[in-house]
Amino acid sequence: MRRILIVLLLAILLLPAPHKNKPQPFGSGPLLVRARALSLNAADPAQRDLGRLHYLGGWQLNSTHHGFGGISSLLAEADGQILALSDSGTLMGFHIGPGKAERRPFIAPLPIRPQDRDRPWWAWDSEAMTHDPATQRYWVGFELQQMICRYSPGFARVEACRTWPEIEAWPETGSIESLARLPDGRFLVLAEMGMTADGSHDTLLFAGDPAEATTAAPMHLRYVPPRGYRPTDAVALDDRHILVLNRRLTLQELFTATLAIVELPERPRPGDRLKARALARLAPPLLADNFEGLAVTQEGGRRVIWIASDDNHEFFQRTLLLKFALDWNAEE
Repeated sequence: MRRILIVLLLAILLLPAPHKNKPQPFGSGPLLVRARALSLNAADPAQRDLGRLHYLGGWQLNSTHHGFGGISSLLAEADGQILALSDSGTLMGFHIGPGKAERRPFIAPLPIRPQDRDRPWWAWDSEAMTHDPATQRYWVGFELQQMICRYSPGFARVEACRTWPEIEAWPETGSIESLARLPDGRFLVLAEMGMTADGSHDTLLFAGDPAEATTAAPMHLRYVPPRGYRPTDAVALDDRHILVLNRRLTLQELFTATLAIVELPERPRPGDRLKARALARLAPPLLADNFEGLAVTQEGGRRVIWIASDDNHEFFQRTLLLKFALDWNAEE
């Protein structure tokens, strides 16, 4: 019975609705993050290999700042500089691992357009973030607002926002969960619970910037996750291959996650199925939690994967950050 109650509580917390533990609005300020190193498998600390992943390190993160946590998406740099975004519109910048931080750690709310200031603070359920390294612009997907916004370099201001009828057709509590920008300028948006008739997840492929008024209507594709899982984040490896982080909550194992890869057809057509190919699974006795954030960096010629968990600002959950080397190439 206790396990059933835990699962029910966690399922409720996954819904993007206001609850008592979402942090009230606050201003920008410094952030002190404490990191405790963790083994991938506490029962076997020597374990490093997991499917196509090799464990490089993991940490449980804590901070006394009441706004810290709730990480739903993240970006990373090879030197360990992390930019995380919570599900309540909060940016968190900090450094992890060896070496010295080149930028001061901070915590700050996302900027808001003047016309949006009357919207309730809890409605800014930011679940997805992506970045263009050439222009240094950022895009954020808001689940409850069912809107995508573009931000200037450094998140200095909001440049544009747009809602799409294709996204408004998804459930408010399961719409934009994953947003990936491909190197060629296309964008892929995956619905968490916007399902098609065959049980796959409605996926939108935009030919250009989804926040821009002149961008054409997207193409509908269908994402087929590992059985029983739902997508929580995605990141492009190149113009054809997308990594997708998937989550499941069950009575037996509580939270588990699967990292998978999909390949876009060379010439996509409406209704094309993007079938996930699992690369690794995080489940007990390995580190397992409510994993929602995914990022990719390059270090010494290899791809490095970062995975972060959302603690829902609850005392019984954890903010975890895991780092893996990825053993994969596009010829496979």
